[in-house]
Amino acid sequence: MEENRKNLVDFIRNALPVAEDRVLSISSSFEAVHAEKNDYLLKIGQVSNDFFYLESGFLRTFTYDARGNEVTTGFYKAGALVADVVSFFKQKPALEDMQALSASKLWRLNYAQFQVWFHTVPEFREFGRANLVNGFIALKERTLSMINLTAEQRYENLLRTRPEIFQQASLKHIASYLGITDTSLSRIRKEIVRK
Repeated sequence: MEENRKNLVDFIRNALPVAEDRVLSISSSFEAVHAEKNDYLLKIGQVSNDFFYLESGFLRTFTYDARGNEVTTGFYKAGALVADVVSFFKQKPALEDMQALSASKLWRLNYAQFQVWFHTVPEFREFGRANLVNGFIALKERTLSMINLTAEQRYENLLRTRPEIFQQASLKHIASYLGITDTSLSRIRKEIVRK
């Protein structure tokens, strides 16, 4: 096994209870991708053909509101699986951009190969289903937090549960993810420091 694929192999080995030869076969169908800071992995309007394992680096997804302002919809750290799920599975044009916020190393599995593993390896299918369920739960929790929590509570929750975001993302990106303005975020940060 080539050394630079070790983290991917370890990830698959830990995620899928399959024989070692199957782990190596699955990992060999991934292609290495290197992204520099600010590179796009997907642009709005493109059809996503890639499902990624993020080995190192930090990504964000974002779209635009009705006034043309960027709105960050997600942050991804090393160890995450990253895909525009709607575009990838429905093979429809993406409604979000995917951008590297730092130099990143990813492993790309294309749509056709994903389908092969999904339909021939029950453990891969179960792993995929579990990831989709967890993604749906996270989306539901985020949606409800935008309704049920104050901006300050959302900020404190994000700081407690995802501290890496504050080390990797700009305050502008964090503010849009929280659904507030940069000014409101600055005010909240000052109030928390004063407590």
